Amino acid sequence: MHHAMSAATHEIHSNNFARIGVIGAGAWGSALANAAARAGRDVTLWTRNEQAANALAQTRSIPHLPGIALEGAVHITSDLAQATKADALLLAVPAQSLREVARQIAPHIARGTPIIACAKGIERGTRKFMTQVIEDEIAQAQRAILSGPSFASDVARGLPTAVTLAAQDEALAITLTNALGSSTFRPYHATDMRGVEIGGAAKNVLAIAAGIVMGRELGASALAALVTRGFAELSRFGQAMGAKAETLAGLSGLGDLILTCSSPQSRNFSYGMRLGRGDNAANGALTEGHFTASVLSEMARAHDVDMPIVHMVHEILEDRLRIDDAIGALLHRPFRAEN
Repeated sequence: MHHAMSAATHEIHSNNFARIGVIGAGAWGSALANAAARAGRDVTLWTRNEQAANALAQTRSIPHLPGIALEGAVHITSDLAQATKADALLLAVPAQSLREVARQIAPHIARGTPIIACAKGIERGTRKFMTQVIEDEIAQAQRAILSGPSFASDVARGLPTAVTLAAQDEALAITLTNALGSSTFRPYHATDMRGVEIGGAAKNVLAIAAGIVMGRELGASALAALVTRGFAELSRFGQAMGAKAETLAGLSGLGDLILTCSSPQSRNFSYGMRLGRGDNAANGALTEGHFTASVLSEMARAHDVDMPIVHMVHEILEDRLRIDDAIGALLHRPFRAEN
């Protein structure tokens, strides 16, 4: 471990990433394990609960994705040391639990190992993005992020899906896309990690707004207007944070926004729909967008970025604003130039 970083980095790039570890056996982790297995990798899927691991190993049936089985090449374990003995790790736990899990795996991680964040959100309290959380907890790792328009059930089944995979080092990003890509799962490589993270976090909040519009039955035209103006907010925020415009308009930004704002399969969208219909039980489903709304709203104010839709969602979720008043306020904003 004493050789220079450049040598270690070279070693990683000449590595064919035969072994992939997936941390988190929820719907998304299981789907990514299947994708990696279809790409010909030897995959270990980790879940913290030993009973759950045993059940999963026996039934091969993915929890939360009824009727979809794990690929044969996916090995299941509740032993962290075993799961982390991999050439690269996919961290597929929810955004707000990512730090805790990263801290747990940190002692097992060899220097230079790529750790790919697969969660969409911003950490509350710290206002940190997922790759920043990894940097805090696993300083010796190489950070990457995977995000894009991808429902877990589609990926798990092997339906065609394209995503963005970004790492600071382009050679690493290319190597990782080659290791994980197959005929049905197509990662595009990028180096703008921040742009990819911002798209994934912001679109969940905007999806709640889109769901509210549909739940209120305001019509398809209103939905298209909301998604377009929401994308303007996402872009303004991204550019204020140093992201590239083309990343924000790519799969991990606009692509994911389109998917999440148009399908009840999206948890954030269906959560918004229940809110829009006035279903009081909606508060039970705490989605990533619910957690991200407050921190994104705070960050927009701190960076002086105009994000009226995001602020509106935050106010509604905090019960400080009635939905009809919020919609009225958006519709009655002063007329202005589009850009």
